[in-house]
Amino acid sequence: MLRPEAKPLGLWQVNADTLAGGRFLVSALAETTACLFALHTRTAGHPGERAWLDRHLGAYEALLAADPVTARLVGAAHSDRWIADFLTPAPTGVHEPAFDREIQQVRAMSAEHARQDLRMALGGPLPAELDGCHLPERAADLLTWVWRHTVLPDWERRRRIIEADIVARSGRLGQGGWAAVLDAMRPGMRWLGGSRLQVNPRDHPPREVSGARLFFVPVTPGGHGWVCWATPPPCDRYAVVHPCSGTLADAGRTAVPEALGRLIGPARAQVLVLLDTPKSTTQLVALTGQGLGSVGRHLKVLFDAGLAGRRRSGRSVLYYRTRAGEVLVEGRSDG
Repeated sequence: MLRPEAKPLGLWQVNADTLAGGRFLVSALAETTACLFALHTRTAGHPGERAWLDRHLGAYEALLAADPVTARLVGAAHSDRWIADFLTPAPTGVHEPAFDREIQQVRAMSAEHARQDLRMALGGPLPAELDGCHLPERAADLLTWVWRHTVLPDWERRRRIIEADIVARSGRLGQGGWAAVLDAMRPGMRWLGGSRLQVNPRDHPPREVSGARLFFVPVTPGGHGWVCWATPPPCDRYAVVHPCSGTLADAGRTAVPEALGRLIGPARAQVLVLLDTPKSTTQLVALTGQGLGSVGRHLKVLFDAGLAGRRRSGRSVLYYRTRAGEVLVEGRSDG
């Protein structure tokens, strides 16, 4: 699918009803595809992702070294000018469907459809070794390997981060409307008003999206995102896949100081560490994996002790670290 930062279709026409019906979704396939792109480009968006990349890159490269056809397929599908459409199918609208169900969209693509997508991505003819292969099956097998070996073992943590991102953006939606949400979603993307959504900063003819279903899909790998739509026509579904905000994406890797954990307990310390930026109770539940009651009790103790403050923002109550909380987390004093 089109790279939002590189090529045409930078402007979508989205009427008020379509935008009002926009939904955030969790997608294991989108997360896996973003992880494939991170492995392919050898790029990490934050320290936690670097550790993941270092852990899995060797096995990924060994897999492709043993299968040069699939290696060539990935290189062609993720070219500098285009991401092949068949690799990034639009979500069906089901919230967090099973990966095995989602990947069937890739397997179901016809071989000729995939070859056409690859020619578009390459801007020319296919390499000879790709011309006679069943490309969707190969792509689906590779994505399944990435899912099982590099994403699934860590999926619960990733899902909590994605859900926290959705909570944060939904809260922003209630406070500032879609303009506030879209402007902060990804570099180059912003709401221009007048039913115009800029998905990249390029100046190209608009694409009519009004009347279709519109989805927003967060992924944890930093720097990886794309736009996609249902194929073949009619294009009744569009999606923007975007990275989680940086503070949330790295939250699962935030270290809790050992001394702080001994002093107030590791679970309560984890909550205090995560309050480096204001967060709601729901966000903290998603990020920590602790129950709502447990997080609520920790917040009450921290608030009563003067280590956390709270303020109302729209319909949400946000908690944050006070100066005393900062001193405790950083392990220093003003004296």
